[in-house]
Amino acid sequence: MNQARFRHFGEAQRDDWALIDARFRDYVEDAPRRVLAHLHNLAGDTHGYPVDRYQHCLQTATRALRDGADEEMVVCALLHDIGDDLAPANHAEVAAAILEPFIDPLNTWMIRHHELFQGYHYRHYFGQDRHAREQYRDHPAYVRTVRFCDDWDQASFDPDYDTLPLEHFLPMVERVLCRTPRGGLPEPLPEHQVEHD
Repeated sequence: MNQARFRHFGEAQRDDWALIDARFRDYVEDAPRRVLAHLHNLAGDTHGYPVDRYQHCLQTATRALRDGADEEMVVCALLHDIGDDLAPANHAEVAAAILEPFIDPLNTWMIRHHELFQGYHYRHYFGQDRHAREQYRDHPAYVRTVRFCDDWDQASFDPDYDTLPLEHFLPMVERVLCRTPRGGLPEPLPEHQVEHD
């Protein structure tokens, strides 16, 4: 059987769910390839910046790596703007959601808030408070988020920077995104433990 045969969950049987579970696990393991394919969507249009978003992400990851960041942080730097293509007004939330099952919660918070923290460098040009990030000064991820934005993210728009190619980061991405998702995946129960109505 290649595909479940139910029309709604009420018709589904144990074998259907076993098949779906096996396919889902394969799909989860393929996440690095799909995420990186999406990262490539950021290539091309610069939106007026000196480099396109793809080069910006590579440059941010290169700077983090060269500055001694750990592997997880380098992957966060590489993928921090991956939501730009689908949700430019909400890109940080999208990137955080993609990474959240596989990374430290403080790094998830950092990615989720990097857009606000990055605003320190430009919000005043739009009549906004450039110090808005100060409301989080006591948060345990405050310092790492400031470092991420100030040292790597805002500095990564240099068309002449010696940026590493994506291939350099592939093993890191695979190791991080192939971790067991936080909280794990549900395991099918033996038949004798399954509750039936």
